Amino acid sequence: MSTSTRFLRLLSLLQTHRYWSGDELAQRLDVSLRTVRRDIDRLRDLGYPVQADRGVGGGYQLASGAALPPLVLDDEEAVALVAALQSTVHSGSSVLAEAALRAMGKVVPVLPARLRQRAQALTASTVPLDSQSPAPDPVDPAVLVAFAQACRDHERIAFDYRDAKGAPSSRRVEPVQLVNVGNRYYLVAFDLDRDDWRSFRVDRAQNPSPRALRFTPKQVPGGDAAGFVRAGLRGSGHPEVSARIHASVEKLEPLIGRWFEIQQIDADSCLVRTENMDLRWASFGLAMSEARISDVQPKELRDLLNSWSKNLVQGSEE
Repeated sequence: MSTSTRFLRLLSLLQTHRYWSGDELAQRLDVSLRTVRRDIDRLRDLGYPVQADRGVGGGYQLASGAALPPLVLDDEEAVALVAALQSTVHSGSSVLAEAALRAMGKVVPVLPARLRQRAQALTASTVPLDSQSPAPDPVDPAVLVAFAQACRDHERIAFDYRDAKGAPSSRRVEPVQLVNVGNRYYLVAFDLDRDDWRSFRVDRAQNPSPRALRFTPKQVPGGDAAGFVRAGLRGSGHPEVSARIHASVEKLEPLIGRWFEIQQIDADSCLVRTENMDLRWASFGLAMSEARISDVQPKELRDLLNSWSKNLVQGSEE
């Protein structure tokens, strides 16, 4: 076993066991106790808080430190981590989603392709119990991370894309922002070949290739990337949903802001709107507001809510 391999193996052992005696570590690593002590000192020099407890039941232990040191993950742990982060990106709160995307930007680039594929397969086959919208089509985490980094660095990027009809194309764009609408991510970018603004569903993109060419970002039409995406979704097959909810913006934003555009009408009510959402899931979204709802559009959604309301009332009667 090489020195570097042994060193990583030692770190992995310390991360998976509360205590290791020196003799146990020496046996596992097939080295002398003196070598174990020297490797422990090297870990401490790198910032890993390894404690040494003497006496019966004592040994070496990896303790909590002031900062998070680098971690060593096996294949299964790495797959689970990426799948969990990607699930948070799609279904967590906005703050957690942004943090998860940043974490993916650090993990995914160093992940072997075979493990990225396993993580993608796991995410695609898992539906969270508390999901308020249909499970998204599988997204390659490498594509999502590449787009996020290109937006951050103002760097041109090329990729393969298929539209809603399945027609393939190659795109060269200046990416500006990733927008989450419901349970899907869209890339808002200036398409260089079409000389116009476009939004791209990330799950339809493949083979991202950063061009290492910096650009000065242009202003998105209307100055709002989320509004640009929502405008493009109108007429996409699902009717526009709107309703008046008798609650304040401050109350509604953390409850349904991820799925609805919220506009204050007066001190006690708001207009909420969304597009490209199945009416059943729109009904769930409105119910999440935990407030009185009126002026529901379209009529099909209003009828669905009335039907559910009658069935729920009947079901609660003794």
